[in-house]
Amino acid sequence: MQLIDGKVVAEQVKQEIAAEVAQMVAQGRRAPHLAAILVGHDGGSETYVANKIKACAVCGFKSSLIRFEETVSEAELLAAIDGLNRDPEVDGFIVQLPLPKHIDEQKIVEAIDYRKDVDGFHPVNVGRACIGLPSFLSATPAGILELLRRYKIETAGKHVVIIGRSNIVGKPLANLLMRKDYPGNATVTVVHSYSTDIKQQCLSADIIVCALGRPHFLKEDMVKEGATVIDVGTTRVPSTLTKSGFKLTGDVDFDAVAPKCAYITPVPGGVGPMTIVSLMKNTLLAGAKAIY
Repeated sequence: MQLIDGKVVAEQVKQEIAAEVAQMVAQGRRAPHLAAILVGHDGGSETYVANKIKACAVCGFKSSLIRFEETVSEAELLAAIDGLNRDPEVDGFIVQLPLPKHIDEQKIVEAIDYRKDVDGFHPVNVGRACIGLPSFLSATPAGILELLRRYKIETAGKHVVIIGRSNIVGKPLANLLMRKDYPGNATVTVVHSYSTDIKQQCLSADIIVCALGRPHFLKEDMVKEGATVIDVGTTRVPSTLTKSGFKLTGDVDFDAVAPKCAYITPVPGGVGPMTIVSLMKNTLLAGAKAIY
């Protein structure tokens, strides 16, 4: 069993990005600028945004944070997005999800200029990715592809089972793994809450990506010997062993499943760091005007 270390790979990618940014600046161009909008004080969102700001510093980006309380109106949020869309000094920006229930998340996503949509959520970017045109790829699927690439895990002709059909992970990842490229050329099965044969599908899988959001869902008896398992789950569960009072738990029963795997990602330290570094790669592309 080999552990897929997302922290190590993410640091390598950040250093590669930093070198490109240094070259841009040496040529008299400005460093890319990533902005983030954060609504409320959700613990997970605060952590993610803080990590993104730290990653910007390592990559040599300029970063800025716009905060709103949970009581912010949809109109106020849309006005802030319009301001960032119009700001020529901002190359890309994100609106950290989830948002309060009184705000229509899809309306917010579609209000972002797709040319600055470095999260890769806008329908234009999703659609372009689906037909193989240059676009900003959704950060988590792109991070998973980078891990497969860096660890030289074969995907061509392999059976990949993705557990979960979200617009953020499951659907875009399925599309990317079917493309005529590497990583890609896989036979992809997507299972979800209405699937009746999840265990049988998983037992036939060469690669399993678990993105369901249910701690320890994937058990030892669902994985064949020599499979690769990618755990996207990051559920915060109470813990008396940490200062914060919680710990991140994946969708995979790691201790039981890992001995059967050829490769497996841990939680934390697997896919999470790659999601952030994929956002950095999109921001670099935005700053370089490499796509739009």
